[in-house]
Amino acid sequence: MMCVHGGAGFGKTMAVTSCLRELEPDEDIRRITFHARATTRAVRHELHAALELPGQPPRYASEFDHLLKNALATHPRTLVLDEAQWLQSDQLEYVRYLWDDPYTQLAVIFVGGEGCHAALRKEPMLSSRIFIWQRFTRLTGDEVLEAIPLYHPIWADADPDDITFADRHAAHGNFRNWSRLTAHTQTAMERTGRARVDQEVLRWAFSRLGSGA
Repeated sequence: MMCVHGGAGFGKTMAVTSCLRELEPDEDIRRITFHARATTRAVRHELHAALELPGQPPRYASEFDHLLKNALATHPRTLVLDEAQWLQSDQLEYVRYLWDDPYTQLAVIFVGGEGCHAALRKEPMLSSRIFIWQRFTRLTGDEVLEAIPLYHPIWADADPDDITFADRHAAHGNFRNWSRLTAHTQTAMERTGRARVDQEVLRWAFSRLGSGA
């Protein structure tokens, strides 16, 4: 088990997806994203859908659990539980129950925003089984200059001063902000026919984001 946690927009989900594709390209990866507090029954149904199991979900919990454990025993899978801060004690215990079964072949990655780390730490039987706790923070200035030119072609040959300018005025070390800024900057370059990013283009992109420079 692994927990990836940190503030909104820091690139947690993207990093997990990219790393899994690179490290285990043939792995059977299933993702569930929670948008509100879920019941254990809802988690069972989400798993039924994520695993693409045939037929209607069973009515009774014991029958449902037997079905899920059998499905999870057929071959190795990675289960990514996104926005895991919405899971409560009963649901976290249920995930541990499935993972602990001696026949299931399941790796679990919890991905969550602020509060996820604390929620999982409150469950000693679960947290003791988490091998890696990875906290995401804002990119530092040096990290921005290292990562952003690799993120998208429009930044590959950009002046480092312009990248720093963009981060200081709009992105603020937040990967989600960089994604939005990149889309608007690319639009500006296409409209103006410019081959490289410059500060005039960036100022227009800032205005689309509602950011002033």
